[in-house]
Amino acid sequence: MKQDSDLCNNLKSIRTRLGMSQQDLANLAGVTRQTISGVESGQYAPSVTITLRLAKALGCQVEDLFWLERDLPKVEAVLAKPIAAGQQTRVSLAYVGGEWIAYPLIGKDAFRQDMIPADGESESQIGTDKVRVRLLDDNLDTLHNTVVIAGCAPVISLWARATERWHPQLRVHFSFANSMSALHSLCRGEAHIAGMHLYDSETGEYNTPFVRDVLAGREAVLITLGVWEEGLLIKSGNPMEIRTVSDLVSQRATIVNREIGAGSRLLLEQKLEQQHIPFHDVQGFDHIVTTHQDVAQAVALGIVDAGISTASVAAAFGLGFIPLHQSRYDLVILKEYLEEAPVQQLLSTLGHRMVHSQFEILGGYDISRIGEVVATV
Repeated sequence: MKQDSDLCNNLKSIRTRLGMSQQDLANLAGVTRQTISGVESGQYAPSVTITLRLAKALGCQVEDLFWLERDLPKVEAVLAKPIAAGQQTRVSLAYVGGEWIAYPLIGKDAFRQDMIPADGESESQIGTDKVRVRLLDDNLDTLHNTVVIAGCAPVISLWARATERWHPQLRVHFSFANSMSALHSLCRGEAHIAGMHLYDSETGEYNTPFVRDVLAGREAVLITLGVWEEGLLIKSGNPMEIRTVSDLVSQRATIVNREIGAGSRLLLEQKLEQQHIPFHDVQGFDHIVTTHQDVAQAVALGIVDAGISTASVAAAFGLGFIPLHQSRYDLVILKEYLEEAPVQQLLSTLGHRMVHSQFEILGGYDISRIGEVVATV
């Protein structure tokens, strides 16, 4: 055997995942332990015979064990969020607006419930916001057929997974972001679609005034996903007898709040202003969590007494719910993306009965106008 700097393997990771020592694998494959050690360290390239024996012993394909470094393409991509200089990071990739966008799988994104698989690894930094990415697969078609949605509605994940069942060649990347952050991601070219639920109390309009302001002259359409009920999540049985936001103060209830830019936070602020209640009279107003699920979990675990979210989230966590407002959740799409085939495929599923069923079972959504263009800006 000889050294081959281009030959890569993940022999050790597969072996250890199966609970095998180097000697165990050597015995099964009919080779020496030193051979296993040399292959794992990259010091030696195994012969065809040994390669086949190793694959058989581990119950996998040869391609699962070995690959040539030079066979894997590399791309330059814009970072959707910063990473430490020189840090090698797993990333998910999508082609948006004519360039590759890299979404670092770090922090919460590294271990999400839907466990986004990595498309590549950032190899070297190019300037402050670009990286060179070594792909883990040479199938660029999958990456080109990826639609990125930034938003906060948990139902988007259900919609995405259902769509991928009907269109196996399509992939939907759901990037969690509050309404304003999603809109800014769209504006920066990091997403094809932004989901948002912001109510402008001055005009009585949903979402459109914010879109006009942020996109500043760029053309976009708003397609509604549905109208959902927003309100106070409380403990089951409502032991504190909370009925309105003013009861949060009179009952000395504690809450968790959402970050600036979130539709839930804006609703709470608007309701408090209507009652002439200073924000900081509410205990926990500055206690920030970043998702609807985090709000519900804080109430369910008894960490706080209440928080703003939706009826569907309350039902999923077995919590009580005090409705305060009906808010329209829209998908904002730049016109330049509307003609792209992956985006069209995704949007076409909004009329599918299975999507409607998922929303109806979840509850808390009025989907009578789902898929309807509600505004053009």
